[in-house]
Amino acid sequence: MSKMSQKFSTITNIAKYTIADEVRQKSFLVMFVVSVIFVFLIRGCYQGNYMINGQELNAEAVVATVSKITFHIITVTLMLVTALLSMRVFKRDRDEGMQSCIFSKPITRMQYVMGKILGLWVLSSFFMFVLHAIIFLTVLLRLNIVMPGYLAASVLCSLNLLFVVIAVLLLSLMMPDIAAFLCVMGIGIISFAADWIFATTHIPLLHMQSGWTGWETIYYLWPKLSGLQHFASLFIVGFNGYPRFAYIYPLINVIFYCLILGMILFWRFRNEDII
Repeated sequence: MSKMSQKFSTITNIAKYTIADEVRQKSFLVMFVVSVIFVFLIRGCYQGNYMINGQELNAEAVVATVSKITFHIITVTLMLVTALLSMRVFKRDRDEGMQSCIFSKPITRMQYVMGKILGLWVLSSFFMFVLHAIIFLTVLLRLNIVMPGYLAASVLCSLNLLFVVIAVLLLSLMMPDIAAFLCVMGIGIISFAADWIFATTHIPLLHMQSGWTGWETIYYLWPKLSGLQHFASLFIVGFNGYPRFAYIYPLINVIFYCLILGMILFWRFRNEDII
């Protein structure tokens, strides 16, 4: 077996352990069951006929709008769940002696961190995909409407979950777990609030022609979690009239932050004391 395949095997084994460890937690099972029940309860929003003031509405248009709303609710909820799952990972492994056990074997710190990131990302992304798939199947079975873009949007939004995993793991090395959770949630809240404020006061991207301001610079450099989620939702409702640059920028922004924060996380964990 080559060194590369051995390293990959080590990372995947740590990821599998991380997934199994999280799934065994009662809190995870409770969050999963509650989320599934909530998604099943909203299936009543999907019906064959929609009437307002005695006039029948276009069913596909209404379904697309309702599906977009549920998509955002599920995605935001999973960002919250992912932060909760990630904030105690390092501390739990350290307190239970798992880190000492792992590093007594020929496993590097980078492999350990990559395995943790991969495990948490795969688990949270699968969690989110299952909930989105329930909505997809509900629309298909109840209304016979196929929305392939719904599942594509779910896959794209998994990058937001990757950002949350990396950011929470990094901050949990520098501050108490709950503080790391609150900081990342704050980043997300500011991202969504900034997009809403900017959308109500500007014509996106076209306003740049009049020159940059300090606030606009901060706005475009801030992690575009909201922008990526909105971009993903366009797979559900369509891309009509959306600026081309806005398609790709939030995606590039979030990937860039994942890479930069990931490198800082590897560097920071390399200097951690293993008890």
